[in-house]
Amino acid sequence: MKSYSPDFEKALTVGRPPNITRLFPNSKALIVSGKYVDRAMIAKGKAVTIAANGRSTMVIRGTLLAAQRANAAVIIEIAKSEGGADAYCAVNLWNIAGYVDKMCNELGITVPVAVHADHYGIKNEKDLLRGEVEIPSLFDAGITSIAIDASHLPDDQNLLTNIRMNRFVPSWSGLETEVGEIKGSQGLSTPDEARFLIQGLNANDIFPDWIALNNGTTHGIEESDAGIQVELTAAVHRAIEKYKVSGAQHGTSGNSSERLREITSKTNTTKANVATALQMISWGVQVNDYGNALLDSNGNFLKIEDAGVTEELWTEMVAYADAKQLKKGDYKKLNLPFENRILGQAREIRDRMAKGVEDFVYDLLTKVFNAADTAPLAIEAILEKGSYDAGPKVERLDDPAEWTTENIMQKAKALDSDKGPAGNFDD
Repeated sequence: MKSYSPDFEKALTVGRPPNITRLFPNSKALIVSGKYVDRAMIAKGKAVTIAANGRSTMVIRGTLLAAQRANAAVIIEIAKSEGGADAYCAVNLWNIAGYVDKMCNELGITVPVAVHADHYGIKNEKDLLRGEVEIPSLFDAGITSIAIDASHLPDDQNLLTNIRMNRFVPSWSGLETEVGEIKGSQGLSTPDEARFLIQGLNANDIFPDWIALNNGTTHGIEESDAGIQVELTAAVHRAIEKYKVSGAQHGTSGNSSERLREITSKTNTTKANVATALQMISWGVQVNDYGNALLDSNGNFLKIEDAGVTEELWTEMVAYADAKQLKKGDYKKLNLPFENRILGQAREIRDRMAKGVEDFVYDLLTKVFNAADTAPLAIEAILEKGSYDAGPKVERLDDPAEWTTENIMQKAKALDSDKGPAGNFDD
């Protein structure tokens, strides 16, 4: 039987949120609020952890193994577009916590892990009404952190939507907000937009742990390495520095290790989402330093022999994609129909899938993001607080009387805001 340190045992007792203790009363998995993962990165200084999009169980498994190996606190997440009501992944918003708990216990994982509902997108009144019912159900299912993403809306409606939906998010939960829809080099976020959003939330006693920006990157498979605009990101973070909101970097796949080291060292980022690269690596597709899948002269993905899925299964996956006329960026839609086929492979195949993810994530955590040995810092913060609720990083600084609905709408008119082209940029 595995032995656990006294600090870990105590953190298990006081650090797991009430939904986790209810769902997994006998568990040895230290599933915590996203707040504590953020705090651990801040405590180390200029450190970022991976928020791995667990599109498949192999990705989750590999990420947890890497976190244990690096002694790093991490986040496992799934986005609403990936695992919501219209999911294209077998892992979804309602079963991901169960997968994380099971694997932590099976593998003897002793690092703190947050389970994050990413990009909970709200684009219209229908989404608002659904969210009022659905968001509580996510916490019922074990989510410990959430991103309320109304960035598709005008700035005033983005802020008002965040205020309206906050009552459905437990105060102990990790909280992410977003300004500027992630869509590449167009519609870039500005310091003024970010300050407007964070000030308005602060005046309403809402204290996000992270803010995501459109800082030049995109979701999915990028065809260029233009990527993150580090100086823009740093400028936005400086504009909201007194509010102590950390950065959440989306669209990390498609950026070189050098640029990711810059985002770590030059900004206040503590969370970096990685999705597409992990998916491709788990299947055995060759990727470059940017995390972009490589193509042969015919425009086909380069499958590495003796890596990822079997050659036979990969042939089936490609044939399915061809039959469905899926573009390369839509190979993500193979996750749902092929998850059970993947689980039905021989153990050595499943192990090598997870190992590919583990090695890639370990290198990110230790060589790029400076996240090694952040697990004890998260545990230390839990024990110091003696609670699953880390509390806010800042108090209210802005006058609520200045941020009524009418004032919010008036202030928004003064913003110079370019949202970029319309379209579906979800991933």
